[in-house]
Amino acid sequence: MPGPRLTLTDVVQRLRAFNEEAYEPYPDEEQKDACLEIYNREQSAGTDMPAIVGAIQQFVEEDREARRTAQQEAYRAQVEADRLAAEERLLSGADCKWTALGKSKTFHCRVNGRVFRLEPQPDKKFHLSRVKEVDDQNGDLVGRYAGRTEATRVVADIAYKPEPAGVDSTGAARV
Repeated sequence: MPGPRLTLTDVVQRLRAFNEEAYEPYPDEEQKDACLEIYNREQSAGTDMPAIVGAIQQFVEEDREARRTAQQEAYRAQVEADRLAAEERLLSGADCKWTALGKSKTFHCRVNGRVFRLEPQPDKKFHLSRVKEVDDQNGDLVGRYAGRTEATRVVADIAYKPEPAGVDSTGAARV
């Protein structure tokens, strides 16, 4: 191979450097122009190649971290917007999936216009209740379930069945 003859120490130290350097699987095309700009600017200023490589590495690391942080913030903002939209659907009277209002541990859903509340219990079970409205503290206990999946199956079944005798479609007792 062309170049100077390598000793065992050269090879060992180069392998050690490979192991200690950060692994970058592919070049990032979005950073290409900025890296070329850094290279050209530093080359014209007379900077040595190792220093240019170091400056480019520093730029790449900082840019990736900034983009990762921006992506995380955008994701958190989207999750919050989705949560607020779900709350709004629930409160507006539209059918919706299990939704926690604010920081509450209690979930509500509306299926076929009927509101259900799922409350976690200390024994890690859930109480499923049929309520008139979201802010209703009382409700008719439907059952006790191990999780939301189980309760969802029950809600999907009972939401389309006729109301029990003595109860109208709003959940109020018939007189």
